[in-house]
Amino acid sequence: MQLSKSEEELMNIVWKLKKAFMKDLLEAYPEPKPATTTVATLLKRMADKGFVAYNSYGRSREYYPLVKKKDYFSKHVNGLIKNFFNDSASQFASFFAQETNLSKTELEELKKLIDDEIKKK
Repeated sequence: MQLSKSEEELMNIVWKLKKAFMKDLLEAYPEPKPATTTVATLLKRMADKGFVAYNSYGRSREYYPLVKKKDYFSKHVNGLIKNFFNDSASQFASFFAQETNLSKTELEELKKLIDDEIKKK
């Protein structure tokens, strides 16, 4: 399942805070802050999708993530590779290396990461 752009923005805050009450989430938003009802609606949808859960303390709820950021991002990248690069990671890597403004140092770091992964195989 996927998150909308506004849900993703809120999910990033939940991942960053790890556990948070509504007031914590609202404080973490940049200006202009959304209405409490907007955030409550987003949290409900995200809970229904299985991305967040909460513990109740009286009338307050403490929200926490059910999905790890790395897992969500990995699924996104794999979907991107499948849908836009004919399920070819090498086509994606080629596009990434050529179409982003990576410095020589960043490209060398990327090459080292790839070399290290090759050694593990």
